[in-house]
Amino acid sequence: MNPDGTSRPGGGIINVYEPPAGPGIRVDGCGYSGYATSPHYDSLLAKLIVRAVDMPSLIRKAKRALTEFRIEGARNNLDFLMSLLGHSNLDGSKIHTRYVEDNIADLLMHTETPMRYVSAELEFERAGRTVDPDDPLAVLNVPRPKPQAIAASSGPVVQGPSGTTPVIAPIQGLILAIDVRAGESVQKGQPVAILEALKMEHAIPAPESGVVREIVLRPGETIFENTPILFIEAQDVEGEYRAAAQIDYNEIRDDLAEVRHFQHLTKDESRPNAVAKRRQTNRRTARENIYDLCDDGTFVEYGPLVTASRFYKDSFEDLENRVTQTASDGMVMGVGRINSDLVGSENARSVAMSYDYTVLAGTQGQKNHRKQDRMFAIAEKYRLPIVLYTEGGGGRTYNGPNAGTSPIATSVGGLGTRTWRQLGKCSGLVPIIGVNAGFCFAGNVVLLGACDVIIATKDSSLGIGGPALIEGGGLGAYAPEEVGPVGIQEPNGVIDILVEDEIEATVAARKYLSYFQGPTKGWQTSDQRKLRHMVPENRRAVYNVRKVIETIADTDSMLELRPKFGLGMITALIRIEGRSVGVIANNSNSPTGGAIDSPAADKATRFMQLCEAFDIPILSLIDCPGNMVGPEAEKEALIRHCGRMYVAGANLTVPYFVVVLRKAYGLGALAMAVGSFEETFFAISWPTGEFAGMGLEGQIKLGRRNELAAIENIQERKARYDQMVDQAYAWSRALNAGTVFEVDDVIDPAETRNWVVMGLNSSPAPVPRDGKKLKWIDTW
Repeated sequence: MNPDGTSRPGGGIINVYEPPAGPGIRVDGCGYSGYATSPHYDSLLAKLIVRAVDMPSLIRKAKRALTEFRIEGARNNLDFLMSLLGHSNLDGSKIHTRYVEDNIADLLMHTETPMRYVSAELEFERAGRTVDPDDPLAVLNVPRPKPQAIAASSGPVVQGPSGTTPVIAPIQGLILAIDVRAGESVQKGQPVAILEALKMEHAIPAPESGVVREIVLRPGETIFENTPILFIEAQDVEGEYRAAAQIDYNEIRDDLAEVRHFQHLTKDESRPNAVAKRRQTNRRTARENIYDLCDDGTFVEYGPLVTASRFYKDSFEDLENRVTQTASDGMVMGVGRINSDLVGSENARSVAMSYDYTVLAGTQGQKNHRKQDRMFAIAEKYRLPIVLYTEGGGGRTYNGPNAGTSPIATSVGGLGTRTWRQLGKCSGLVPIIGVNAGFCFAGNVVLLGACDVIIATKDSSLGIGGPALIEGGGLGAYAPEEVGPVGIQEPNGVIDILVEDEIEATVAARKYLSYFQGPTKGWQTSDQRKLRHMVPENRRAVYNVRKVIETIADTDSMLELRPKFGLGMITALIRIEGRSVGVIANNSNSPTGGAIDSPAADKATRFMQLCEAFDIPILSLIDCPGNMVGPEAEKEALIRHCGRMYVAGANLTVPYFVVVLRKAYGLGALAMAVGSFEETFFAISWPTGEFAGMGLEGQIKLGRRNELAAIENIQERKARYDQMVDQAYAWSRALNAGTVFEVDDVIDPAETRNWVVMGLNSSPAPVPRDGKKLKWIDTW
């Protein structure tokens, strides 16, 4: 251990090696009396392992063991370890990986500890045998010594010519070269010998200018530290030694030029034919999408030089072909920043990944999977959002045991692959955005389906199996375009956001991600007075609830998810004064009239989970006549699906704001209000609000049935029924709900945004956490 805290290997011949023993003490080591340490490997001699019932007992026992550990003949760190055990801060709760580095000054100021044995003095000599440094097999032909008693020797003391200065070895090692001859003049600092230690070459400089008078060693000899190599007589020598000419920092060395060449081969400009094929289908390359996604100059690629296959005997030309044809093994990935201008540089950190359809049709191979595993692990460890472009055909085809040219089989079914698991572990921890253009089948589409959001272009085809797999299963022959087109996958809820092309998809990905990156500045808003006239006075008239959401939100901040699925429910991300808010709203202008059916319940539940996982407050706009009813609705397992909303809502911890726009009827209204108005941060109503335990007409027919049945004349019964309904509607008005404190207030619709701002400002900030809030987000 050097005085500055750095360490270097020591060595020598061990004359005495006596490890300690006893209960709770174990020594794993390679030392013995007569052992000569080797300069070719690390200098670890032994490990002392001590067990005790507690830390104080452990330290006492370890100290005793160290005092009994007898090593003579080679320098060691027993004193340093004793100092470490005696350090005042040493405590089981305070030990960490930088403990020695942080306390090195104190540890080096150790005091000698009396040892429980008598030491002998080490004497220096050559380490091992002299071998030819140019013969790689010389070490295998060293003759074995005859067994003999180990005795301490006085050791040779090498004396140089009178008036000379020795050039000594600073560490133990093998002399590779002597670069001077006897009688030669040398300048101070000039290398005179090369010493190899632990596979590294060290130039030994002349300590002063002069003439070499004697060389006492030769190449091939292995020596210990402080052994003289040659002797120099000090003299004035003309000139001054200069280590090297001035470095030209613009010069590109051959090794760097070679790497640059192969990196360039992976870029689009080196693959014009592949790029041209993309242009024929009006699509962009993987790198074009990623460069567009990430802020300018921030994307750093991982694994660009990876090829689908690599063989030891590949020539330079073979490697060029592999890099060009299977660039990056079809996976362009790395880290960058997205939306720095909106959310700041720190919040913009992200992982960007894209299958490259120009490489083996964007399919998945072994190294392709390893690359993804690496990137997903980084995203998980450092909590980086993931944006993944998924176009591709799934796993690569395999033609049996003789496929390819590799004689080594590493898998039969590829069932040890971790990629899908790695991505699944990120669910609920970081936002995961899937983007697709074109064909996406099998393994690629499963990754897409595991994302929080799916953004797809209109020419996408998404299928668990592609045409070959379908036909191979005896299920018919189809063109790729017929398997999972957007006409099916958008209304069935698979696609969250449908866009025209990859440019729009990338814009949508940036916008979606921004809601999870923190608040923005520079927001604007619409005239809130417009809200006063958006719900018609005619209680039966439909209206556009999307206009309500857009008006409450910051201008142009609304991003709707799954608009063609669960038509009676709207889910959207918006901003209020730059802060992210999730919105769920009943849509009266839909086939269900805003009633909650199975698709609507699924849609709302998953959106609640998404907001909960990432601490996004939720605004619920209620105009709900209840849960959907009827035999047809029950065919969709309505009971279970609707139940999801109550369970999810009851376990939300994010601020939840309720605004009743019109109907707030029974169980449907409760599902929209986390199960109870009293469990929300606030529950308010517009003057158009209506409150009832169920549909008012049904309520009259059930609750007043006997009274109506007593009226025999049908016209009179109808008149009485209409009167009862009118009375019920009069009582259901929001004003009456306000008087019995069923809502916190009945407000001017123009004040809605102010209430939301109040809720955001009054809610506590999310508690910082290291792990997940939810174990995962339901993919459906």
